[in-house]
Amino acid sequence: MEEALVYLVTGGCGFIGEHIVELLCKQDYVSEVRIFDSATTEEVKKFARDTTHVTVMKGDIRNYTGLLSAMRGVHVVIHTAAVVDYTESVPFQMMEEVNVAGTENVLKACCTLSIPYVVYTGSISAVGPNTRGDPLVRGTEDTMYSGEVELPYGKTKAKAEKLVLEANGKELSNGGKLATCIIRPNTVYGEKSHSLKHSYTIAKAKGVMDYIEPEDTERNNSYVGNVAWMHVLAARNLQLKPDVLAGQVYYCYDDTPFRKGFLVVYQLLSGADPSIRLGSRIPYWKLWLQIHFYRLMKILLYPLWKTRPILNFPVLNVMNITFSTETDKAFRHFGYKPFYSWEESKHHTTEWLSKLQ
Repeated sequence: MEEALVYLVTGGCGFIGEHIVELLCKQDYVSEVRIFDSATTEEVKKFARDTTHVTVMKGDIRNYTGLLSAMRGVHVVIHTAAVVDYTESVPFQMMEEVNVAGTENVLKACCTLSIPYVVYTGSISAVGPNTRGDPLVRGTEDTMYSGEVELPYGKTKAKAEKLVLEANGKELSNGGKLATCIIRPNTVYGEKSHSLKHSYTIAKAKGVMDYIEPEDTERNNSYVGNVAWMHVLAARNLQLKPDVLAGQVYYCYDDTPFRKGFLVVYQLLSGADPSIRLGSRIPYWKLWLQIHFYRLMKILLYPLWKTRPILNFPVLNVMNITFSTETDKAFRHFGYKPFYSWEESKHHTTEWLSKLQ
């Protein structure tokens, strides 16, 4: 197989994308990492090395012509670009345009340009929880779970994942076959996490971290560096062992504890600021009333009051359900092991948090 490969990372200036770019630049077989993002920053160029060039290209995956131009000469695509929204601040139509139609554009461009390998960043939200509130307790990639997905964001990711899996094996313009696989993270934490930064700001101001999840729930958290490493390994092995990885889905996992997930968040926040105390669980009924009150005030005060809440019923329901996975499929298929231990992940995250103003 030809070395000196050119990788394209859509959303390469984003939370997960930037960490993927950093790790790709450390691989000897990569000669160029191209970043295609609607919100570009030159900061990612710091990851370039003498043997690995970083090219930053501003563009929108909804624009097929611009995307096609950026993808010429590329060997591998890691598609992370997406609109991630849990707060109803982004219209559903826009999420569909980016997450679904944008993914369709990426796959179409690969077939047109004969780019044979695509690794897609999926989401646990594409699986569930469903609207019935059925739990998933330490499921694997083969665990049967059905029903309409609760979160609007998850609905768009489910559609996009379906497109990616259906595209596997499609014929390329040069007669070859497209090979695709999906990396499916759950909750991702680490440096530059917007949600973690928000939680830290509130906890620091109050001096206490209250939480929503029942104490007996389980939810996976994965460090962003390990999520990125899984992408890099999967992309490489999709080329080396397409018969094994093509058409597969892999849940993300590492050494981060998944029982009582609120304690994981507390360890991160208190590690950055030891004065933050662990509070108590906010009762479901209280949050239910707050959401209804907000909706009523929004109707009464519109258009004078247009602020959006950070919590809504879909998110509240999801946070009260156990939804956890336990698997070693990525290790079995392509030798994935966490690049960072839980202690290292915690150290990097708390160090970043402690420097925030």
